[in-house]
Amino acid sequence: MEGKAIMNKYNKVLVAMSGGVDSSLVAALLKERGFEVAGAFMDLGQANMKPDKEAAKRVAKKLGIPFKVINLKKEFKKEVIEYFIHEYSIGNTPNPCAICNKKIKLGLLLKKAKELKFNYLATGHYIKLKKTKDGFHLYEGDDLKKDQSYFLYNLKQSQLKHLMFSLEKFPKDQVIKMAKERKLPTLEGQSQDICFLGGIDHNIFLKKHIKMKKGPIITTEGKTVGEHEGLPLYTIGQRRYIKIGGIGPFYAAKMDYKNNVLWVTNKFDDKILYNKQLIARRVNWTSGKKPKIPLKCMARIRYQHPKENCVVNQKNGKYIVKFTKPQRAVTPGQSVVFYKGEELLGGGVITKK
Repeated sequence: MEGKAIMNKYNKVLVAMSGGVDSSLVAALLKERGFEVAGAFMDLGQANMKPDKEAAKRVAKKLGIPFKVINLKKEFKKEVIEYFIHEYSIGNTPNPCAICNKKIKLGLLLKKAKELKFNYLATGHYIKLKKTKDGFHLYEGDDLKKDQSYFLYNLKQSQLKHLMFSLEKFPKDQVIKMAKERKLPTLEGQSQDICFLGGIDHNIFLKKHIKMKKGPIITTEGKTVGEHEGLPLYTIGQRRYIKIGGIGPFYAAKMDYKNNVLWVTNKFDDKILYNKQLIARRVNWTSGKKPKIPLKCMARIRYQHPKENCVVNQKNGKYIVKFTKPQRAVTPGQSVVFYKGEELLGGGVITKK
């Protein structure tokens, strides 16, 4: 955020505004730098959307910038919500935020920004973007508790050259302080992990959209200990929702869809929950170029999970990731994201085979 913008035809920026403190501060900082700024609120059909939209509108008014509401409900339903439901129905545990960033927030919204003659799209994502002679590079933010690189591995060079991220060096408490200093009327509290659930329990939502079939819960020793409510409600390593009175706790070890059996273990560190290898498909490399294979790097298998050393190979159109140490609860449908130090290299979707 150093210095002032050069006033020319390339300094028009559309800021994706949610009504929250991060995106609101981004809009304020960019205006202070001299950019021609406008705010955009995405109407995704979110539950309880009105307070968010009104908050974003108040911030835009405070800053004296144009404000637009962009209706993306149809696309969001198709690309994110239907994807989320389908993945669970086939036994995967999806990463809807990665898909939303790819298809909607940094995909379709960027396309809309270009159509509206904006040169850049800015967001409140917490990640570093640097330009070098060989292209654009993404890095983890300084505060790893806020870092969102795990959700942004699908970005391409053609998108990165039109994106701005401005908060990567600011801890959350400093972001809040800076917003208060500017008297920005933002919403209080953190955004929801899955916006379209609207506070509804995850499993209640799935039960409304997927036909569930009850079946036996069997321990890895072969003892039937209860009845599950439907296999899509469970994921590897999960403890919650495995309600067996008087005994336990139990952890989901395997979902056997063929026989409709939920296999469980009462050991958190049971070796059945660990894998040293995974398979990934739909891999994207943010540099736009596939790295030299085999690739020694680090990988993260879920949000805020520690990065672990691994080697990436490729065979028959799929990537095989071998870790130095076995990893607990490698989950099909989730993302595996690759790093070299702090740099985000890319990532893909963990698959069953």
